[in-house]
Amino acid sequence: QVQLVESGGGLVQAGGSLRLSCAASGRTFSSYAVVGWFRQAPDKERDFVAAISRADNTYYADSVKGRFTISRDNAKNTMYLQMNSLKFEDTAAYYCAATDYWRFTTLPRDFHSWGQGTQVTVSS
Repeated sequence: QVQLVESGGGLVQAGGSLRLSCAASGRTFSSYAVVGWFRQAPDKERDFVAAISRADNTYYADSVKGRFTISRDNAKNTMYLQMNSLKFEDTAAYYCAATDYWRFTTLPRDFHSWGQGTQVTVSS
């Protein structure tokens, strides 16, 4: 059974940094077509943040480009999201996810494996 477990969330001041981790068990991250991060603020839809393909191509939402970095450590079977220059509007629950979808996608509905989420709160 595949399990994704996020960690690293917390409370940080605006301008600060956090690194989120997502550990996978039951399957390797490198075997998925796409793995990525999403976030969901209260009363809002789940939004794409960043993704990395099997070929190690990375993609970012415009709102985080230049501030966030997605990476994957295949030896540890762990994915990371380094978040710098955090803003109040980055406050949300962050989820890691994985998919075998036949083409590259950033749509939450196309991802079939999800973690339980980790809360990131940025104080202004």
